[in-house]
Amino acid sequence: MLKVAIGTTNPAKVQAIQKAFQEQYGEVQFQCMKTESYVSEQPLSDQETIEGAINRAKNVLKVTDSDIGIGLEGGVSEALYGMFVCNWGALVDRQGNEIIGGGARISLPKEISMELKAGKELGPLMDEYTQRTGIRKKEGAIGVFTNGLITREAMFLHVVELLIGQWQYKTNLSGK
Repeated sequence: MLKVAIGTTNPAKVQAIQKAFQEQYGEVQFQCMKTESYVSEQPLSDQETIEGAINRAKNVLKVTDSDIGIGLEGGVSEALYGMFVCNWGALVDRQGNEIIGGGARISLPKEISMELKAGKELGPLMDEYTQRTGIRKKEGAIGVFTNGLITREAMFLHVVELLIGQWQYKTNLSGK
């Protein structure tokens, strides 16, 4: 049975990982734990967000007896057309393979971007903006700004599917 270590306890991320692996491999043993990303609480670039995902995957693999470690990281990145949400994932296995994949992006409203540039973190900012709590553990900013059509879980599910597909290709494994 495949053992997957998940470097977070965030429900949206955990559910995405579990769903993707169960679709491919049926019975999978999961171990979830909060791990360090060694990047800022609010990653402000693709590079920093990728580093956070890789660090989480490596750190959770080190402290478990799992076959693979998964790290997911959400962040923001600035481009010519404004600030965008970004999300990256990393899969690390015991054979030393490191796989990286990224997902959907949408531009953030200017008022949110300005607050991020002033040093605020997107999760608490979204709670304040929506007058609700725990947005980062539910639909996320992506869910709010896509009117619920794409949730944080769905966004990360896509990233995890990208990771699994690349890992299968690289290691010639197929769950089906």
